[in-house]
Amino acid sequence: MVDFVPQHCAPRRLLHVRPGQVQRFPADPTGRLAELDAVLVLFTATFPPRLPLTTPLLDGFGPSDWTLSPGDYEALDRALAEIAAEYHTVDNRREGADADPTVQLLRQLLGAVLLRLARLPHPDPAASATAGGEVFRAFRYELERSFAATRSVQRYAIRIGYAPRTLTRACQAATGRTAKQLIDARVALEAQRLLVHTDLPVAAIGRTLGFSEPTNFGKFLVRETGHTPGGFRAHQR
Repeated sequence: MVDFVPQHCAPRRLLHVRPGQVQRFPADPTGRLAELDAVLVLFTATFPPRLPLTTPLLDGFGPSDWTLSPGDYEALDRALAEIAAEYHTVDNRREGADADPTVQLLRQLLGAVLLRLARLPHPDPAASATAGGEVFRAFRYELERSFAATRSVQRYAIRIGYAPRTLTRACQAATGRTAKQLIDARVALEAQRLLVHTDLPVAAIGRTLGFSEPTNFGKFLVRETGHTPGGFRAHQR
């Protein structure tokens, strides 16, 4: 599960889990983790070389899952094997490790992998065709910055320089949902993350997300998820 959404695990399946997202691996009825065979590549945001073609992939809004063709899978598998081989030769204990030629090579190899992903066909052609709209793109960035501060469509429209109706039309064209629905969904997602993956009191989570009263936060979450904050926490844990 990535952000509480089940993901199908199968051969040639590729998932891109971004910073801030939460993940959970399947377990059997006894609580033991399921047997999964996968290659996991973890890297910081500053490690790959800056490449314009990979920016949409890494900005948090690009596609997050693919089922690779046999040819794409074999090419990616070879590229990841080369990264693994080079990685095991790096002496991370040595001072100035970032200047190590092998570290520089790892940067370039990772950049090549990201370029391979960037040229893959978009798994949802309809979303690909509309997601680049200037209004919707600006709204997504502003929503990530401000979802805990405001849930007002009008304020978002003012901040990005468009009329509220223009913003709502852009959101509906890109996702089928209104701007208000997208704002509330983003706040609800953050609430779910904090409820399950932190021990913060419910009232503190509500305040963090801009709710002045715990009861208002509770009503909001029931409307968005069908669960009270405490019920959602208990169910997911």
